[in-house]
Amino acid sequence: MHPIDMFKQFLSLIVICTISCSTINAQNLPSKVDFDAFMKVASEVEEYRKNRLVSLQNFKKMASEPNTIILDTRSKAMYEQKHVKGAVHLNFSDFTQENLAKIIPNNQVRILIYCNNNFYNEPDFFATKSFVPLEVSAEKEITLALNIPTFINLYAYGYKNVYELKDLIDARSDQLTYGGLSE
Repeated sequence: MHPIDMFKQFLSLIVICTISCSTINAQNLPSKVDFDAFMKVASEVEEYRKNRLVSLQNFKKMASEPNTIILDTRSKAMYEQKHVKGAVHLNFSDFTQENLAKIIPNNQVRILIYCNNNFYNEPDFFATKSFVPLEVSAEKEITLALNIPTFINLYAYGYKNVYELKDLIDARSDQLTYGGLSE
């Protein structure tokens, strides 16, 4: 065999081994899911959040002030149909440090959040996230509001100037102004 052909075979073998070893190593690495770290942050947020729940009246007042954004983290489809007027959108599943930095210029900006569970009377646009246990002994439904993971994640990404709408609002009333295709 010619030395150049031997060298090509040798290089091919190195490439194949490198790819195989990388694949094997990647398959054996643990995921980047850290339940304990998430629960630690969630525990910090639990007490912190209590003083950051605001009434509709305060929510509207704060929304009109400088250096404040309203963040809607529901699906893009729901946001496009109906949202609180002036809200910016970032789907919760798209939260990354880079994506958040694109819409929130710095961590001093006041962020107001709301979710489907703040509204009633508009299930097509603000569907309540809940689980109703089927057991007869179950006392009540379990709500699974997007506000909670949104708050926790914003806090973990360094955005601590977050306030959450605490009231339940009739989405067909004139208590808020809405934007979107349904308006």
